[in-house]
Amino acid sequence: MNADQSPTSVRSNWRLAGLSSRLRSAMPCRETLAAHPWLKPVAHRLLDRQLWRAQHEAVARGVAIGIFWAFAVPVAQFALATLSCVWWRANIPVAAGMTLATNPFTIGFWLWLAYQLGSLVLDAPPPLALADGAGLLAWLGSFGAPAMLGMGIFALGGALIGYLVVKLVWRMRVGVKRWRRKNTPRTAATATPPAG
Repeated sequence: MNADQSPTSVRSNWRLAGLSSRLRSAMPCRETLAAHPWLKPVAHRLLDRQLWRAQHEAVARGVAIGIFWAFAVPVAQFALATLSCVWWRANIPVAAGMTLATNPFTIGFWLWLAYQLGSLVLDAPPPLALADGAGLLAWLGSFGAPAMLGMGIFALGGALIGYLVVKLVWRMRVGVKRWRRKNTPRTAATATPPAG
């Protein structure tokens, strides 16, 4: 432990390292994906190293694809995101991770929020109440159209915003590195001695 690090910061760094390794072990590897029955037709393309590199354009596309499929469909999001990554040359692990934005624990919240947004856009009347004699299908229909519109807006808007945020963060990171390199004082050891 460094003298300037507190025990709390060391513990939090250890926890982050543990979380990172657990996430990496939970994510499927290239070979596992290539063996998946739904992905066998494109397995030879899945092994392309460009789809697994952390290059900024591929990561930005992966974020956009993952967010889009997370909200666009309720099932098979991972497979659809992977196939889209092959087509669009995007980072597969990032896209797979972003599909987890909607999961069994958060889907209720997202559907409620999508319904609110869809109702606002459509200026929809309040949903029918089952107690008023509305059938189950009519009740679901009164929720369905606004919720589907809201999820579509989340899918497209989230994909666009995710792509732009990654590009912006990457540019800022490159700018900070250049600024640091430019403003770092050169040491005497790096200077060449005068010819004598």
